[in-house]
Amino acid sequence: MRFRRFRDTQTQSERSQKGKDLKPASACTFSDMKKMVLERVQDVASLSKEGIPEEYIRSEDEQPGSTTVQGGVLEVPTIDMRDDQDEEKLLRAIVEASKHWGMFQVVNHEIPAEVITKLQAVGKEFFELPQEEKEVYAKPPGSQSIEGYGTMLQKELGGKKGWVDHLFHKIWPPSAINYHFWPKNPPSYRETNEKYAKYLHGVVDKLFKSLSLGLGFEGHELKEAAGGDELVYLLKINYYPPCPRPDLALGVVAHTDMSFFTILVPNEVDGLQAFKDGHWYNVKYIPNALVIHIGDQIEILSNGKYKSVLHRTTVDKEKTRISWPVFLEPPSDFEVGPHPKLVNEDNPPKYKTKKYGDYVYCKLNKIPQ
Repeated sequence: MRFRRFRDTQTQSERSQKGKDLKPASACTFSDMKKMVLERVQDVASLSKEGIPEEYIRSEDEQPGSTTVQGGVLEVPTIDMRDDQDEEKLLRAIVEASKHWGMFQVVNHEIPAEVITKLQAVGKEFFELPQEEKEVYAKPPGSQSIEGYGTMLQKELGGKKGWVDHLFHKIWPPSAINYHFWPKNPPSYRETNEKYAKYLHGVVDKLFKSLSLGLGFEGHELKEAAGGDELVYLLKINYYPPCPRPDLALGVVAHTDMSFFTILVPNEVDGLQAFKDGHWYNVKYIPNALVIHIGDQIEILSNGKYKSVLHRTTVDKEKTRISWPVFLEPPSDFEVGPHPKLVNEDNPPKYKTKKYGDYVYCKLNKIPQ
């Protein structure tokens, strides 16, 4: 077995003696070898005390230590979703944020704090299980689905990797759920996620209604054009273990979400960044708020009136960051393109119409759309 070389990131130079870089084969336990084969980031983190492996070091124009606006926190729009709010005011706030920011946070969203706290607790417990228990839920080799426990999600140019492990599974509709990828431990995992999915419906419907009215449609039209009752809620848990060189690594690289929109629950550890006016900013953490990302499919469906947000995730030297995004997306064979009501001679389509599954394949494999 060939072991990977760790860069001395304190000096940014390669060590000259090979023996200093490699752990002698005689000293490697079976557990050590297993960790190297799996290359889960949790395992890499446990072996990384000062430096990090070369493949996790981003290029200079990506390194958060030199590309983040220091001392500045981006206060994206915060929107109060209380029922007694002025509906017109709520509509304007969501539409303006979706056009000009592509990201906003919502408070008073009617998902009880204890439901979110329990969701976070069972997700954290899963990632703290022994490695062999987590591997039971690993994405099968060669699978065309992204569901399951894993590390790599998309093709990365230059062979670079993100400092994150993840778990994907669908939580709605029931016909789309594959419980094989739902952890059985902790025992309350299933009940907790089903309860969270139930409460999400209200937030989803309010967002779709506002975005629909903002385009001049009836309140129900945009959701129907996005798949209606066939809409899939895909949950992802991102687990970012502590990293000795957070200035050099990224959890998730710069990207826009492929979904219609994303509803994200973070833990209290900062790490979400948004690209605004040519710069990367840390996004302010608000306890109990939901972070909303406008995704590619809403941008396409609106023919560019709403904008998907370019964002990325940094990591922390001492603390573990965890987030729970739910991606609202259509079935893979559902076609998405600019809505016919938004296209005419003066406003030609800016995007192709294609099946969502084809869109996902092209984006994950860096193929032009």
